[in-house]
Amino acid sequence: MPRIEAPPGAQQWVPPRPHSIDELKQAAAGCHGCELHEHATQTVFGRGAPNARIVFVGEQPGDIEDQKGLPFVGPAGRLLRDAVDDAGIDPSDLYITNSVKHFRFELRGSRRIHQSPGPAHITACRPWLVAEFSLLNPELVVILGATAGKALLGPSFRVNRSRGQLMPWPASAEHPEDFPVAGIRALATIHPSAVLRADNRDIAYQGLVDDLKIAAAAVAG
Repeated sequence: MPRIEAPPGAQQWVPPRPHSIDELKQAAAGCHGCELHEHATQTVFGRGAPNARIVFVGEQPGDIEDQKGLPFVGPAGRLLRDAVDDAGIDPSDLYITNSVKHFRFELRGSRRIHQSPGPAHITACRPWLVAEFSLLNPELVVILGATAGKALLGPSFRVNRSRGQLMPWPASAEHPEDFPVAGIRALATIHPSAVLRADNRDIAYQGLVDDLKIAAAAVAG
């Protein structure tokens, strides 16, 4: 049986002492930490306020994000912006990123169909997430969906079991030593793409907004 090589991981591309998100973004453009870079258009790094009060962590870029090079600019991103507004969160207080920075997809004819990242992709890309957090000092981390939850909280994370609950951060992380902040909180909710797939979008959307209202209250004042 041929030996399957593990991906090298992103660590060798991460600057050892980054000074800014822009420095990380420039370095990530050349990342070959897993095979996803081979077919993706570009690395899609996080964006938002360096002094953001809330950091949103999602799954991976989608087709539109891959083309534009920005996270959450496709249909799920538009829905998230609406939910943020309806929850009363100031968009200028946000930094938004993904657990995996390249688009994973399957070609069906000319269409690129989203595929969820696997554990190897989450592990390979995690150094970028850790590096982002080394420069951010939020009051709250909002975890969007299962992939982000597994990246931050470990493989046993389940969205429906934990959503809407404020958790201590980084104490609830799988490796709390990776996140040099103390005394803040995290909150998990569904990914906005789950709302788009839901049988009853109105109910699913209201559930997302209700979770984000908890996030808004947690940083109020």
